[in-house]
Amino acid sequence: MNKSELISAMAAESGLTKADSKKALDAFMASITKALKAGDKVSLVGFGTFAVSERAERTGINPSTKAKITIPAKKVAKFRPGMELTAAIE
Repeated sequence: MNKSELISAMAAESGLTKADSKKALDAFMASITKALKAGDKVSLVGFGTFAVSERAERTGINPSTKAKITIPAKKVAKFRPGMELTAAIE
């Protein structure tokens, strides 16, 4: 499912127009992004948790040259599904 299909599904499920559904989805994504940038964790009970995780610097190998390279440390967004979501998809 891509973004436009998700917007259509949200509109059908909620009774909102597609334009309103797009605004709601964009606001949802912007709010989560803003919270994660601030270092906060976003928990939606039953659905899951969005959080930022730190990856340490590590050594990798360039597959074409076989040379060792250093992969820098970085922050990554992670999602951990909640129990209700996990149970719903089994």
